[in-house]
Formats: sequence, C-alpha cells, structure tokens
Amino acid sequence: MTEFGVYHGIRTAYRHSGEGQDVLLLHGWGENKDHMRLIEEHLKGRCSLYNIDFPGFGESDEPDETWGVPDYRDFLADFIQENGIENPVLIGHSFGCRVAIRYAAEKGPVKKMVLTGAAGLRLHPPKDSRLKKKIYAAGKKFLTATHNEMVLERFQELHGSEDYQNAAGVMRTTFVKVVNDDVRPLLPKVTCPVLLVFGDKDTATPIEEGRIMEAEMPDAGLAVFQGDDHWAFIHQAARFNAVLDVFFRGDF
Repeated sequence: MTEFGVYHGIRTAYRHSGEGQDVLLLHGWGENKDHMRLIEEHLKGRCSLYNIDFPGFGESDEPDETWGVPDYRDFLADFIQENGIENPVLIGHSFGCRVAIRYAAEKGPVKKMVLTGAAGLRLHPPKDSRLKKKIYAAGKKFLTATHNEMVLERFQELHGSEDYQNAAGVMRTTFVKVVNDDVRPLLPKVTCPVLLVFGDKDTATPIEEGRIMEAEMPDAGLAVFQGDDHWAFIHQAARFNAVLDVFFRGDF
C-alpha cells in the first residue's frame, strides 16, 4: 500500500513493508517506484523495504524550484533520518545511482549498494555526438540572445533528448541540471561494498562507465549481462535477483 510523507519539503509517495535491515529502492529518471517492483517483490518479507517515488515522479509532488542531484541527495538524507533508518542498503537504477553515490560519499553511512545502469559520469561523447551538441548549443545561444522565447522552446523540444522532451516546467530545468552533474570525483569516497550491474549493449550508460566505477570505487565489483541494455535488471529479473541474493548473503 502506498504511504505518503513530507520529506525535504516535498509530499512523497512510497511503499514500505517488513522489518529488519533497511533497504531503499531508488528508481531512474522518468520512472517511478513501479519500475522497481520486481526487486521489491523478490526482497519483500526479508527486510525493511522502502520503494520511493522521487520528487517529480510517480505519485510524489514536484519541487517548487529547479533541483540538482545534491538536492535529491538531501531529500534522501531527510527521508532516511525521519524514518529512523541507519546504515541502509541502497539499490538504484540509472539516475537513482547518481543520488545513491552522492549520499554514500557525502552523507552515509551505507551498508552496501547495488547500482544498475548507473548514470553519473560525464565521458567524452563520440565525434558525431559532439558535433550535434555544438550545433545545438550554437542554435540555443543565438535564440537566447535574440530573446525569441517561443522559437527557443520549440528548438529545444525538437533537438533535446527524449528525457528532456518528456519533461516539462521545473522538471525540464531539473533534468538539465541533473545530467550535467558529474559524480566521478566522489567515487573514491564510496567505501561500502558496491555491486555494479551493466548490460554490455547499454547505450544510455555504456559499460565503460561501469568499468570506471569498478576501478575507482575502493570495494566494487562489476557483473556484466551479455546482450542486454539499460533495462537488464528487468529483462533478466531472475538472474538479477539471483545476483542480489549472492551479494546480500548473510545480511538479511
């Protein structure tokens, strides 16, 4: 059953079940708690499980102003404190991993983390992608300078990413701030055990990012799901959950 509470000033929806070791599920951008349902169902009854709708997604309210990843980190910290949670396990997908990494590095403590399709690194894009970005930036700069707001808005809708196009209002400016956040300098500060799960065909968060995270986090291991993409944890749910069971053996 969905519960509601106010955390970091935002009316927030979440599901909570069970008792024991606290485990928090952190969904990706444009998603909601139902995208984490298969993990929730697998772990349900074995721990104190929280499946959260981040502010601006699912049944949770939007922020009143533009947020960045540090704001979502502070939201998570408030949620953890207000619910009396100590030393949680964090399981995140994509954007949720950005928040988890910042929390573990800057707030903590965290017992363990599972990061699948983890976003957060700003790597150099391919040359053709860099060219498209330069053209987009030039067009945006011109339209901004000429104060042609209606054309600028249409230009951004046509040339922005799918996630950008699907966002509106404060969530659109939040998306821009979020995707420009680089958590790489924080990786050495994430000292808890970390399981990274990546699909080798992931184009949203390429496997290269997983390898960097594995190398730069002190206690991280990478599991690669061959032939799968950004949604490997859903496409191969049974395998993913089996890997979780090995990683969490003895924890709950």
